[in-house]
Amino acid sequence: MGTAYFCTFAHFLDCITMNILDSIDRNKLPKHIAIIMDGNGRWAKERGQDRVYGHYEGVVSVREIVNTCGELGIGYLTLYAFSTENWNRPKQEVDALMELLVNTIRREVDELKKNNVRLHIIGDFESLPEICQKELNEAKEITASNTGLNLILALSYSSRKELVDAAKKIAEKVATGLLKPEDINNEVFQEHLYTANYPDPELMIRTSGESRISNYLLYQIAYAELYFTPVHWPDFRKQNLYEALLNYQQRERRFGKTSEQIQTTTPEHV
Repeated sequence: MGTAYFCTFAHFLDCITMNILDSIDRNKLPKHIAIIMDGNGRWAKERGQDRVYGHYEGVVSVREIVNTCGELGIGYLTLYAFSTENWNRPKQEVDALMELLVNTIRREVDELKKNNVRLHIIGDFESLPEICQKELNEAKEITASNTGLNLILALSYSSRKELVDAAKKIAEKVATGLLKPEDINNEVFQEHLYTANYPDPELMIRTSGESRISNYLLYQIAYAELYFTPVHWPDFRKQNLYEALLNYQQRERRFGKTSEQIQTTTPEHV
């Protein structure tokens, strides 16, 4: 009886997921989705477990969301995996996160290769342990020829540091005569960000109910649609992503214009 009920309920959830998917316009998907994967520790505590347990379970969500984005044809997915502020967490948790990162990359790299996913890293790469750098560099090399989803991991990442680093690089070019101050514009500035080779996110998702940006892609999400959900990251699945995408498609993206102007503008400019 219990098994039969579970199967029926699972089928019901699948039906809901498919209904939401059918409502999504495949021609109006964001090219780039950025996610703050929040709530691993709270999810674990609610179950009487150590915070690290939540991080391990969060990997399941990463796998499903990466696969779902690939299936939908999303071009770029940036995941906020570890911030510079996270180094201040208890050493036991930080060490566990670094170990989890290494083990996950080793375990998933073949799947990324098979699914045509290309791995990228942004952040203070040199601050990561050498074993992490080694595994990540190998994974990047293995997936370098892939042409599907671009998976960007923000590791030891700080948007404020990124902006300061960009300003320093530009200042050095001005000081050496390679760049004139009057030539500095948005395009030049973007070329010196960690994300210079990627389009700006159009949708930013944060899980676990917090409504903060937390030092994440501050310049890049200037015109992104922000979506906050109370669902903790370990519980975030494809249905939740579909709901976020449907919400995104129901919004009017004006970029400073009026609704009337948007309605008379061709789709490629909206």
